[in-house]
Amino acid sequence: MTSRAVITGVGHYLPERVVPNSEFEATLDTSDEWIRSRSGIERRHFAAEGETTSNLASNAAHAALADAKLSIDDIDAIIVATSTPDLTFPSVATMVQEELGMNRGFAYDLQAVCAGFVYALANANAQIVAGQASRILVIGAETFSRIMDWTDRSTCVLFGDGAGAVVIEAQDGEGTAADRGILSIDLNSDGRLRDLLYVDGGVSTQQTGKLRMQGNQVFRQAVEKLTVTAETALGRAGLSSEDVDWIVPHQANIRIIQGTARRMGLSMDKVVVTVQDHGNTSAASIPLALSVGKQRGQIKAGDLIVTEAIGGGMAWGAVVLRW
Repeated sequence: MTSRAVITGVGHYLPERVVPNSEFEATLDTSDEWIRSRSGIERRHFAAEGETTSNLASNAAHAALADAKLSIDDIDAIIVATSTPDLTFPSVATMVQEELGMNRGFAYDLQAVCAGFVYALANANAQIVAGQASRILVIGAETFSRIMDWTDRSTCVLFGDGAGAVVIEAQDGEGTAADRGILSIDLNSDGRLRDLLYVDGGVSTQQTGKLRMQGNQVFRQAVEKLTVTAETALGRAGLSSEDVDWIVPHQANIRIIQGTARRMGLSMDKVVVTVQDHGNTSAASIPLALSVGKQRGQIKAGDLIVTEAIGGGMAWGAVVLRW
């Protein structure tokens, strides 16, 4: 028998405020058509005043627990992927732990920007395989609206706020690609590319920062690296693109999503797309898409799924799992 980390519940939360593209037309030299044609985004959600990343994460966690038909007493650990924590410390994860009423186990944050949820899945898988936890809440949550430069039309129209969560549970498998759960992982980073996507401030520099991005360069890096990492992860599981039921990618830009699918030889009919409704929610985008994909009836038990993401650092990676 082989210990597998299996997703047994999924949920998400989006702030109430919906911001259509047209709302930017009053303050920026932009239009709904311009934003749609370059990104595929039609609307996004922004957190309300006083609504924090931990609030979003807790709501998504409640939804995932309900979907798994579990209570917080069944959970051993919480991992939150975020680049926009409420405070420098303590972690968002410990805030979620308190809100959920979890008085045991452990909780911590992980920061790999848009690739954060992929890295968090890898961490959770390692904890499960090592026998350190039996059930883990893995959450991606962001309030990127708090780090936008509202005068920069090339970035501020692309991002949104939200949270998604999954419950991961240890289950026995046969050690084959037919098992449910995480089958393989590929993680990468290259600090030489950090200037392509970053926030120009932080605690150590003692200045408030805003997101900066070289969009054209990020696009070129993204399509190539996402294709390679997805194919590498599939190869490690003894699988190929032909075996894939769904790609659930980081929802940054529809052109990146389309370009990656094309290079992998897959139809867009096999891609879960939510970028039009959420914008780029960074570490939250993959679990949000997983939750929406299940709600739509796209993702079903036994489906082979590839998740892949790239973000600031640059950091990128992919996870192959069977639902």
